[in-house]
Amino acid sequence: MNDSVYVGNAGKDAAMDRGWLLGHFKDADDPRHSEALEIKWGVHPKGDERAQWVEGEERTALQVLVSGRFRVEFPGRSVTLRQQGDYVVWGPGVDHSWFAEEESVVLTVRWPSLPGYAVPETDQDPHPQ
Repeated sequence: MNDSVYVGNAGKDAAMDRGWLLGHFKDADDPRHSEALEIKWGVHPKGDERAQWVEGEERTALQVLVSGRFRVEFPGRSVTLRQQGDYVVWGPGVDHSWFAEEESVVLTVRWPSLPGYAVPETDQDPHPQ
């Protein structure tokens, strides 16, 4: 067996780390460790929303709708992902938040993977979107 190969299931693996599949926060000897990017398989019940806005973002992000209906909020603008494959990309410096209008699955890719983005304990996600 090659230790640099990992085979898994996004739905099952995501449940172990609040949706995060890949990033700097995985153990250094885990093939899913990366300082280049982060990947999240986000499963959101209807009405789920981000506890607080992400401000001062230094990364670029891509969110792709797998299923459901998911709204991403930006200052002065709202983007709703409605159909499977709809996506939105934003760059560094863009504040944002989100809301699941229906039960939704969203694939998020962010780069680079940077430590220090944990939010206060009131938000349960140690790797906020």
